[in-house]
Amino acid sequence: MKIAILSRNPKLYSTRRLVEAAQQRGHQAIVLDHLRCDLIIEQGDPHILYKGERLTDIDAIIPRIGASVTFYGTAVVRQFEMMKVKSAVDSQAIVRSRDKLRSLQILSRAGLGMPKTAFTNYSKNTSELVAEVGGAPLVIKLLEGTQGLGVVLAETKKAAESVIEAFHNLKARIIVQEFIKEAGGADIRAFIVNGEVVGAMKRQGKEGEFRSNLHRGGKATLIRLTRQEKAAALLAAKSMGLGIAGVDMLQSKRGPLILEVNSSPGLEGIEKATQKDIAGKIIEYVETLAKKKSKKKGVTE
Repeated sequence: MKIAILSRNPKLYSTRRLVEAAQQRGHQAIVLDHLRCDLIIEQGDPHILYKGERLTDIDAIIPRIGASVTFYGTAVVRQFEMMKVKSAVDSQAIVRSRDKLRSLQILSRAGLGMPKTAFTNYSKNTSELVAEVGGAPLVIKLLEGTQGLGVVLAETKKAAESVIEAFHNLKARIIVQEFIKEAGGADIRAFIVNGEVVGAMKRQGKEGEFRSNLHRGGKATLIRLTRQEKAAALLAAKSMGLGIAGVDMLQSKRGPLILEVNSSPGLEGIEKATQKDIAGKIIEYVETLAKKKSKKKGVTE
């Protein structure tokens, strides 16, 4: 097969590993910068120009779309889908996952546990907002934040109200979340491929840091998921419509609590923690997709 990895940087660990894994299985792998794709939309012949040349004979794509370029990146994925090219991650599922508020609503509707969350249209009733999520300490997150950026831990009621008011005055969209003390600055990342947990790691924030993101200096170790954690991770990925997902959870007294479902999870942390060939699992999934007969359907979204 000819597999295109949509990535802005061919030197990134995840991109390199996907190319290696595809080549090891006898496929041709190319890396395309999705921001350099020009979309030609016309009746009966939607196509893509890349550096002035028309893209042809691509059997499948693996999107590695950064959060900052979601709008254009998902448009490129959608165009490939219109061209009957199989995508490892559905364009609409990427859009869904990048909207924190929409994601939480979808996960809540699926009956999944999560930290109690409040969202308002710049409400002045900050005291009530704080009380609704159980009071301080609490977590305040920018809706557009990624990799632990735009996340604040407010340790007192006064601090929480001040930070919420400051964000609201700046017209910044935020969510206010219950702080799960027993998690101890750690979370779990479960890596899902094709309805299966192919790896899991526990990420511990560095001393004095409540955020466990590896980009913020957190450390990853291998973990064996409980049956409840595994079931929650699989349901979260399924609810979001994601064939490939990184599901982030907190361990709490009331069971696993879903924080986020990532549609473009990095491979470096999980492969090093588990010593597993996760990239190979993704290529196997792409092979499975390519074997399925394309069903003709109209584009409605």
